[in-house]
Amino acid sequence: MKAVVLAAGKGTRLRPLTDEKPKGMVEVAGKPLLTHCFEQLNELGIDELLVVVGYKKEVIIEHYGDKFEGTPITYAHQRDQNGLAHALLTVEEHIDDDFVLMLGDNIFEANLEDVINRQREQRADAAFLVEEVPMDEASRYGVCDTNKYGEIVEVVEKPDDPPSNLVMTGFYTFTPAIFHACHLVQPSDRGEYEISDAIDLLIHSGRTIDAIRMDGWRIDVGYPDDRDEAEHRLTDGEPPAKSQTDDADEPEDSGEATAETGK
Repeated sequence: MKAVVLAAGKGTRLRPLTDEKPKGMVEVAGKPLLTHCFEQLNELGIDELLVVVGYKKEVIIEHYGDKFEGTPITYAHQRDQNGLAHALLTVEEHIDDDFVLMLGDNIFEANLEDVINRQREQRADAAFLVEEVPMDEASRYGVCDTNKYGEIVEVVEKPDDPPSNLVMTGFYTFTPAIFHACHLVQPSDRGEYEISDAIDLLIHSGRTIDAIRMDGWRIDVGYPDDRDEAEHRLTDGEPPAKSQTDDADEPEDSGEATAETGK
């Protein structure tokens, strides 16, 4: 299985850490964010890394080259950061089977393998790692509503009245059907092509999407304080001070992975 890692964003909220480097190269516990992502994906048995780059892409390409610990890397350039659905389309030509999508600005210590195993069962067309948050915080994120079987029946971006307290975390598996949905997405009110809109199109076309509840923790490194918190958690082993969720399709600038469900 291949993995797509989104790493095109500017990381404006992480400045000055991103003045001279892309967000994915910001170090946490002595390693760039992308190294943390790549190491976890290697542990999951990924065959190839497809990395979407944009802002200061040469820093990433020069650092990693064409392999990471033996796993081939292919780069795709998102010239304009117009949302996560837009970013995903840059790798369409490289995907012909089920794949992982991971936002490149998250630190996970969680049950990622459960998401991949569910996809490999071929019972679902997609599977997402989701996290429970306090109900009064859910409106800040991409919220999932599920049925009694644990299947996602609706994804709502930052709703005023959240249908649940389950939010997307920025780790997904898909079939190639997601690309057709991304092509059909229209710009949102923010002028971006949102991954949540593409997911809704999949749902309304009758596709099955399973929600896998997170067992562990995740920190979306959107601000310098988040970087410090993640470093503290990794080095000292203490739980994070607050729940971190990822807005997977709304990066702080349009191509970036963080907490919408990942920008």
